[in-house]
Amino acid sequence: MFAVHLVITLLASAIIGGAAVANLVGHDYPKRQADSMGVPHSWMLPLGLLLGAGSLGLLAGFAVPVLGTLAAAGLVLYFIGAFAVHLRARDHHFGPWAGFASLAVAALAVNLAYHGPW
Repeated sequence: MFAVHLVITLLASAIIGGAAVANLVGHDYPKRQADSMGVPHSWMLPLGLLLGAGSLGLLAGFAVPVLGTLAAAGLVLYFIGAFAVHLRARDHHFGPWAGFASLAVAALAVNLAYHGPW
């Protein structure tokens, strides 16, 4: 079970961390997404920081398990909010969102399965 926990957590942390970096450095893709969703560019830094905190929190969960569980839960909530923004903008291209959200849900599931609820 530890191997599954390790692989999913590292994969989720790396991919979500990459999205955080893209937001923080002002890459074109997150800017285009924000424009198409009606999200102001001033939100890019806070959203990138939230993604980065979630990514680092997943890694911190190896040392303090409750941090990993809370980080994964926070990322799930983040992507639920992102889904709502997609719906509000009437954007039905959920491919990238589904990939990120699935990673967050998988990280939460393995954290709960490996460490228990608390």
